[in-house]
Amino acid sequence: MERYDLPDANGHFGPYGGVYVAETLMAALDELKNEYERVKADPTFWEEFRHELKHYVGRPSPIYHAKRWSEQLGGAQIFFKREDLNHTGAHKISNAIGQALLARRMGKKRVIAETGAGQHGVATATVAARYGMECFVYMGAEDIKRQSPNVFRMKLLGATVVPVESGSKTLKDALNEAMRDWVTNVDSTFYILGTAAGPHPYPMMVRDFLSVIGEESKEQMPEVAGRQPDVVVACVGGGSNAIGMFYPYINVDGVRMVGVEAGGHGIASGMHAAPLSGGAGVGVLHGAKSYLMQDANGQVVETHSVSAGLDYPGVGPEHSYLKDIGRAEYVAIDDKEALSAFHDCCHLEGIIPALESSHALAWAAKVAPTMAKDKVILVNLSGRGDKDINTVAGLAGITL
Repeated sequence: MERYDLPDANGHFGPYGGVYVAETLMAALDELKNEYERVKADPTFWEEFRHELKHYVGRPSPIYHAKRWSEQLGGAQIFFKREDLNHTGAHKISNAIGQALLARRMGKKRVIAETGAGQHGVATATVAARYGMECFVYMGAEDIKRQSPNVFRMKLLGATVVPVESGSKTLKDALNEAMRDWVTNVDSTFYILGTAAGPHPYPMMVRDFLSVIGEESKEQMPEVAGRQPDVVVACVGGGSNAIGMFYPYINVDGVRMVGVEAGGHGIASGMHAAPLSGGAGVGVLHGAKSYLMQDANGQVVETHSVSAGLDYPGVGPEHSYLKDIGRAEYVAIDDKEALSAFHDCCHLEGIIPALESSHALAWAAKVAPTMAKDKVILVNLSGRGDKDINTVAGLAGITL
């Protein structure tokens, strides 16, 4: 394919992306875009970013061959990119550090964030403590109940966790409230957005900060597997961990890219969070145009997933574009399949994966037996699953 060089100057990935926000936020977004353009050309910023990733986050995260699971499945060899081993337990910290360094350069002393599964909230609270910033995290009341360990971690780190009682009380609603806060406090506040969605320049920035995942994988795979993977796989809610893995591979011929959405109770049930693979149309949500789950009147519909981090009706604009041009494929895995993969990973590899990551693992486990044994699947294990033990225990009728 031709050299991939998106977004354009206005933040568009083909017809997707852009800036659809209240006039009160335009100046803040212009300020952010201009500052990011400056730091992109400033080697001292990236030196500090890489220093923090190495000495604070613990990067590079390793790649691990899941030998027992691969042998049991009897097909392709499955490898994990171990983002769960990063400080705070997920990929989110790398993006949070990049944005916090930007906030510091811009003189912002207060940061806000939205969170679903809590990992981005923990990452934001962590960097706020690291750099001495005031931190407020918006989280749906439903997610607060199912992610209580992460709620306590945020509070331990000094953040104020603000419950959101509106709508479905999940990630979409938390993002709504975070944007309202930003409008009200735009002069003093930096919004550390946790996914590759939202208005320009956020989808580009989040992708750039998280592309370290794919860049490391490209360097590591020849050493651990002898070559690049045949398939790279990542779960997709808003799409941050997936675009971080995919972006460095876009121009690599022969590498298939698969994003795995939350199939919930099944696509046919309507209770899912799969706008790319579930037949959704195009709409505008949280400042950008993208695929979006909506009704006939254009109203956003409620979603469902066993994983709080995938429980989102939209998706990042770059994923929408990659779907349209056929460079990436998007599929759905339902709750039962994800839970089965969660337990298999625990029992066979001694790794407790996040329920979000378990969707990607489930797709790999489903497809590996159909592939030859010399084929290679690389799964982005985007986070660890100790945050999900209450959810898993509850589904099994166990009270912790």
